[in-house]
Amino acid sequence: MKNMQQMMRQVKKMQEEMQKTQEALKEKVVESSAGGGAITVKANGHKQIVDITIKPEVVDPDDVEMLQDLVLTAVNDALRQADEMIAKEMGRFTGGLNIPGLF
Repeated sequence: MKNMQQMMRQVKKMQEEMQKTQEALKEKVVESSAGGGAITVKANGHKQIVDITIKPEVVDPDDVEMLQDLVLTAVNDALRQADEMIAKEMGRFTGGLNIPGLF
């Protein structure tokens, strides 16, 4: 019975640490750019886009499609980087296993 209580304390401690890590991820930010820095996108560890910067010289009313492509590229890359950051941070608890619904 003593081993069970000790294991439950360890599980509780791990859950608390995971919660703290998940909260801290909201403050961590990754940055991506496209078009040689013409578009910059920042995303946090909760996969929220927190900033998009578009240099004025890239805005061409005759080529809106190019601007859309640059924004899409930068956003997708920022979200990919956020996924990698989350996996790295949470991997400390899961031993590298991808557990669905955990984060």
